[in-house]
Amino acid sequence: MRDATLPSITGSGPKADLHRYLQAGRNALLWKLDGLGEYDLRRPMTPTGTNLLGLVKHVAVCELGYFGAVFGRPSAEPQPWLDEGADPSVDMFATADESSADVVAFYRRVWAHSDTTIGTLALDAVGRVAWWPEDRRELTLHRALVHMIAETHRHAGHADIVREAIDGVAGLSAGNDNMPPGDEARWRAHHDRLERLARDAGGA
Repeated sequence: MRDATLPSITGSGPKADLHRYLQAGRNALLWKLDGLGEYDLRRPMTPTGTNLLGLVKHVAVCELGYFGAVFGRPSAEPQPWLDEGADPSVDMFATADESSADVVAFYRRVWAHSDTTIGTLALDAVGRVAWWPEDRRELTLHRALVHMIAETHRHAGHADIVREAIDGVAGLSAGNDNMPPGDEARWRAHHDRLERLARDAGGA
């Protein structure tokens, strides 16, 4: 599941820069699945059910929309979340008949579809977002890229917290955790110090 390094995005300029940041978010999100079994990948870790596979599936669904139908490039992927009467949260969890490998493979197919859109269209190409309010449905590829970078990195941040809550694994990526140095004892002492500071500030 892991992408240890950021694949090369060819070219230079604003589009290539945006594409690199999108890919970095994609890789960070998938890295959070690495090494976990099906139970931990699916565990609801918040009262609203946030779970690792659901985050990946949700981002894939969003990307499929913004780089697919929005620019007149619909995908052949089945999209049961659009069916009448579908569970309104169906894009936020893996169903019983979807394995983690299925969800990851779906996300990678979406990448390929999106990357073709990104590579083919100019940044000022205009698409139409059917699910946005009528008076602001048009957007450029530039804005779609910014939107999906924000969406992907937001949910990668959620995955950071969920993964740390599951087994303590934290950091940005394989080979570059982007964390201050410290062993388990150091982090325990740091945690306890912050707890004391919080209690003191709260008058506890």
